[in-house]
Amino acid sequence: MHLNAEDAVPKFIVADDHPLFRSALRQSITQTFPGAELYEAEDMQSLQRCVAGHSDADLLLLDLHMPGARGFSGLIFLSGQCPELPVMVVSANEKPEVMCRAIDYGACGFLPKSAPAETIARALQQVLAGEIWLPEAVAGHCGRESPELAVADVVASLTPQQFRVATMLAEGLLNKQIAYEMNVTEATVKAHLTALFRKLNVSSRTQAVLALGSLDVEPPGQFTPPPPKPSPALA
Repeated sequence: MHLNAEDAVPKFIVADDHPLFRSALRQSITQTFPGAELYEAEDMQSLQRCVAGHSDADLLLLDLHMPGARGFSGLIFLSGQCPELPVMVVSANEKPEVMCRAIDYGACGFLPKSAPAETIARALQQVLAGEIWLPEAVAGHCGRESPELAVADVVASLTPQQFRVATMLAEGLLNKQIAYEMNVTEATVKAHLTALFRKLNVSSRTQAVLALGSLDVEPPGQFTPPPPKPSPALA
């Protein structure tokens, strides 16, 4: 979705489990796009509901480490479910290889959480114009396809229930624990696992966990949001 001067004010979805960062990002967005519509989510389940209710959003800003997803699985799943919704990854993980993999998996940009307000504004404007945004130091180093794209294609094809089962399987939960969390029978969980194994072309839980684990990303350290930019009147 490309936004131009004739369009209405942009609509954003901000998905992050840290209230402080959601607040900081909300402030940056409203300073850059006065009147913008903002909707927030704190985990994958609330994000799925938010996306379903606001499928016409112009941009989803997605934390790479959302509760209910592992590594790149949330980005990949949402890109498969809502291919028309641009997704920009936002993370405290600033490794160049992680940023490049995010683009490989369908993101329209990667915004480090340490970015100053001016950089955030420039990045948002660029992706809303239909371009891909990466930090300048990283942009020239991407281009090689990640070897896990086959697994990514599978995750993108999962139903919401299969995705939940896959996530909890990767976290080490047993069938009865998954059934309890999803409020379904163990037979239903087994049916979802059978479908998942078939899509991944594996024959055991261990093989499935290893395949899904290829999409994991090491969590970054504790994030501290940058101080808000002072208003012109106080500068």
